Amino acid sequence: MLNTRTLIATLCASLALAAGSQVAHSNQYEVFVDINTEDDLYDLQVAGVIDDVTFETLVELLQRGVDINKASRKILYTLPNLTYAEVDGILSYRDEVGRIEDPATLVTQGILRADKLAAIAAFLIVGTGPRAELPLAGKARFQTSYSIEDSGLPASALQLRAQGLQNVSVGLVALNTRLQVGEVRYDPVRQALTAEAPSDAVRLRKLFVRWEGENASAIVGTYRIGFGQRLTFDNTDQTDPDGFNGDADVFRSTNLTRDCKESQGELDTAPCPASAGYNYITPDFRSRDGLTGIAASLRNVEIGGGNLEVHGFASYQPRSIYQYELYNPAVCEDPRSEDPVCSAPDVYRTNADPLAPSSEFSFQTLPNMYAEQIVGANVTYALDRRAHIGVTGYGASIDWLTEGMELDFQEWSALPYGGNFGAVGINAAKGFGITDVLTEVSRSFDGMPGGGGLGALTRAITAWDKNEVETSVRYYDENFANPHARPIAAADEFDGLRARDEIGGRVQYTGQFDKRFRVRTRLDYWHSPSESINEVQAFVRGDVKLSDQFQWGLWTQYQDKDLARSGRDQCYIGDDPDEIGPNGPVSCAGQRMQATGRLRYTHSKTTWLDLQYQHELQDDARYTEKYRQDLSLVAIATTKPHPRFRLRARSRFLYEDISDNEYLEQSWWSYADLTYRLRKKDQLRFRYDILMHLDDRTSTKTRSPNPEHWLRLDYTAFF
Repeated sequence: MLNTRTLIATLCASLALAAGSQVAHSNQYEVFVDINTEDDLYDLQVAGVIDDVTFETLVELLQRGVDINKASRKILYTLPNLTYAEVDGILSYRDEVGRIEDPATLVTQGILRADKLAAIAAFLIVGTGPRAELPLAGKARFQTSYSIEDSGLPASALQLRAQGLQNVSVGLVALNTRLQVGEVRYDPVRQALTAEAPSDAVRLRKLFVRWEGENASAIVGTYRIGFGQRLTFDNTDQTDPDGFNGDADVFRSTNLTRDCKESQGELDTAPCPASAGYNYITPDFRSRDGLTGIAASLRNVEIGGGNLEVHGFASYQPRSIYQYELYNPAVCEDPRSEDPVCSAPDVYRTNADPLAPSSEFSFQTLPNMYAEQIVGANVTYALDRRAHIGVTGYGASIDWLTEGMELDFQEWSALPYGGNFGAVGINAAKGFGITDVLTEVSRSFDGMPGGGGLGALTRAITAWDKNEVETSVRYYDENFANPHARPIAAADEFDGLRARDEIGGRVQYTGQFDKRFRVRTRLDYWHSPSESINEVQAFVRGDVKLSDQFQWGLWTQYQDKDLARSGRDQCYIGDDPDEIGPNGPVSCAGQRMQATGRLRYTHSKTTWLDLQYQHELQDDARYTEKYRQDLSLVAIATTKPHPRFRLRARSRFLYEDISDNEYLEQSWWSYADLTYRLRKKDQLRFRYDILMHLDDRTSTKTRSPNPEHWLRLDYTAFF
């Protein structure tokens, strides 16, 4: 056990070692993550317990799974709630026994507490040995959603992940998309773009085949890949990436969407006028663009007492883009100009008669507008699990797929305008007793003014017993425009990127005292050199197990987006990401304070109840002398009356701006979820949602349907 003097010295050393850069997310997520299903993660996101970045990281990790007998130190550390000390304990035990047949032995051996093993169990895969009866093992999942305003085929998604003989694994995703606009073309008559109207279509979105040998592996198809501290190249959503993984993830939206996203254009009247109200329907399932091509790795090549790793990858990925992220460089020299010609080009609806008047699309994502071509590599030399040095580099070019009009990216898009781009960087890690130090420095290159910039990040992680302290410092130049960097960074953006124009430092701590009390805390401070803005974010969360039946959690969070302008008469939240208009996102500089209490009552091992109340104060430009106040109340009940059945019900009341019911949302949302286990592992889930909008806004009074009714079906088959 560390004494106070040792702890203080360790903290100071960690801070001193953190000299440079920005990171993504560490293993310390906002809360102790204890989930059984993917819907548990959606509930945490909707309740505001975890942010969108943590949510996507954990969903991807849950859908892919972590093989406890193959995962590296980096991958195991990505699992929620684990410290490096616990990860090293798992690896040492695995080395000792050769294979972990039952993860419960990690508890009996004193490596993990029972509650931690239970919390990560949903993420774990315990790989089996040779299967004589079947040449293939894996799972297939089918999801579908339907609401009462839908017509035609419902939104659906099919996922498959399987592993066969010779260590070959495959994955695929197929989606039924109903709301995606069709092919985009250039119209020389209008000197604008046209797009075909949305229609039902089944699309194969992801497909990969992966082979894994003892010292080499390769993948063809869709994949995600990352290295180091995620500063030079990463799109994996992992906190500590370690090469490539097959990409076959699927996400669903928790809100209905408008069935008509068209404006008047050349017509006499708008096809879907706001005054008549909007109809809302089930959105399509979504699957994020990753890389498509080939990647290969060579590992554990013994050289000079250490091991050499070599990774190479190449991709040709057609990509979609939000329509307002485009501009025409033939008529606009600089997208940063306020000249109206630098706005995004109009996108009209394609008609059978090309000369007939047409409406315009608005707030649409345009499919297959460009292809991103990437070639990259990483070479790493490791002395042991805690010491390595590596070099990563990549280059990318853009191939615009719509002929007839010059196109490029607006300055607030995540991708650099002006042509080719890339980055090269060096990363290193070294363990010193109970402390691991990890660092990366990277230089980006692009065709924009400035030609690229420098980024640097250092983390120092000190772990002992059930405690962990992480300190980090980061620097991202104003010209560090690397769209494939995902390091630790503040939640704000500079010209479409989080890891840009930022100098900052972060300290966070997670620990457990006796058997009843857990605490997590984080302090993050950063400065924007180009705008001379200082920002801060802090949170503290404590969880207390009062008895075997009652557990209490309390946390607070504070953020100020500009310390020099602290005060009212400013906004904290800008545009909805799905409704950013032609002029780009609105910059906000306000404050937000949140206080949340959560109580769990465990009636038995099969029945429990969660209650949560959250109150929020935030700046809103509408108010010059006071904060806007929002509140939410959530109740979730779960019971397992039979080993094959699970019943879950949730209800949420949301009231944004409690002083004015005609301004923002007031709603009541409830659902009931029944899960039935078929055969040995297969699961059939049925869910019914009802959402009632209760506020007095004009848009709510004309909204259809209200209340909303959703039906969801989810079947997962294991084989």
